[in-house]
Amino acid sequence: MKETETIHFKIPDDLKKCIEFHGHLCPGLVYGYLVAKAAMDLLKIRRSRDEEVVAISENDSCAVDALQILLGTSTGKGNLILKDYGKNVYTVLNRSNRKAYRFSRKKHYQYEGESKDEFFELDAAVSSGTATEKEKQRHKMLKAADLLSKPFHDIFSTAEADCVMPSYAPLARSKACAACGEMTMSSKMVEAENGTLLCIPCAS
Repeated sequence: MKETETIHFKIPDDLKKCIEFHGHLCPGLVYGYLVAKAAMDLLKIRRSRDEEVVAISENDSCAVDALQILLGTSTGKGNLILKDYGKNVYTVLNRSNRKAYRFSRKKHYQYEGESKDEFFELDAAVSSGTATEKEKQRHKMLKAADLLSKPFHDIFSTAEADCVMPSYAPLARSKACAACGEMTMSSKMVEAENGTLLCIPCAS
């Protein structure tokens, strides 16, 4: 492959925070970043300290990490809900005004940057499984830079969503499993035929 030019593009400071958390810049992270920024603008929200904002992701991709950093959503707080449908679709809800927007990727990705010949050569190598690690990284950089240069509406469709607000994260006392003795959230336990309470692994 011919000598490649350095990719020059400005990385916003808030995206840098996402990269620091995620570990690297990649197209998936950029998708989540773009969705989070659009949601913050439309819903007039800031980073959620508790459960004021809820994000529902229909995939478990790199994009989720950008949602966590910018929107303050996490599975631990209960305001990040993962539905692993493999779809590049995200719904973000604002509890305070009970509004929600659904963001769905419109179409198959099309590179429109300046390095088209190089990108399509790399894309073919990645698709065939022959790309080196360096080429894979270069491919990701080109795609990420291209995505950041596009208008949001060219990538995602946006629609206000009729969505029932999810319940707040449930709290329940922990009890010892009658079989293994490990402390388990009581609401997650299974009652055995003899009336004892078991954790799910022991019950199954």
